[in-house]
Amino acid sequence: QFVESGGGLVQPGGSLNLSCVMSGRYVSILTMGWFRQAPGERRELVAHITSRGATNYIDSVKGRFAISRNNAANTLYLQMNNLKPEDSAAYYCNGAPLPTDIWGQGTQVTVSA
Repeated sequence: QFVESGGGLVQPGGSLNLSCVMSGRYVSILTMGWFRQAPGERRELVAHITSRGATNYIDSVKGRFAISRNNAANTLYLQMNNLKPEDSAAYYCNGAPLPTDIWGQGTQVTVSA
């Protein structure tokens, strides 16, 4: 189970820090990721992090987003800086790069002036 939070309305150039509390016996050893889906678009993997902390990002967010995790707390984070209108979407966490069939409700990020 995944419970995402931290989204909101922010102006371009602003920042948000998303959190995902994960439950499950083995989540601490899984590669986890943040996905996003804008209306009418396919869900895409934005960033992922291995259990040891190695990270990967799509080109459009490199240098602006930072994924991290606290395995002891079973929590995944996404720090988003210099947000752009095209970052507006519902954000979800899940296993990566192949997600499980279980999705949380997501957290909405809207970047608008």
